[in-house]
Amino acid sequence: MKQSGISIGGALLCLIFNGASAAETHHAHGVAVDTRVVLELTPTERAMILEEMRLFLDGVQKMTGALAKPDMPAVADAARGLGQKMVHEVPPALRAKLPLEFRQLGFSVHREFDQIALDADSLKDVSHSLNQLSDTLKKCVSCHTTYQIQTPAPNDTH
Repeated sequence: MKQSGISIGGALLCLIFNGASAAETHHAHGVAVDTRVVLELTPTERAMILEEMRLFLDGVQKMTGALAKPDMPAVADAARGLGQKMVHEVPPALRAKLPLEFRQLGFSVHREFDQIALDADSLKDVSHSLNQLSDTLKKCVSCHTTYQIQTPAPNDTH
């Protein structure tokens, strides 16, 4: 049983990396072309967004590890840490640069982690939590498939 949980958790993490990277490029005659929407951010803004993504990945790792045991209180704690509690005030300049769809996707992911935490506490059902996590990770893959973050070149004048 323990190995099965770990395999599922590992498969979910592979989904993040393989699904996102496979969808990021389209190959035409051997040349990779990135067709994702560019979010042009300052180095500080980019670091802020990337830090949040690393926190999501760390939380997902904690959740999958807890699901493999199964330790549902730890699943709930990890999920709760990724919920609305994680939302911080976004500086107005950064908010103006982020497309509405990007912001809506982010908020929905936070809400879903809160729901995973509630359900892990009340239902204590590993399969249910894994299905919820899988559905939430689809949004992560969608975001990574749609957007890329770049900083302007030092001599860029737009």
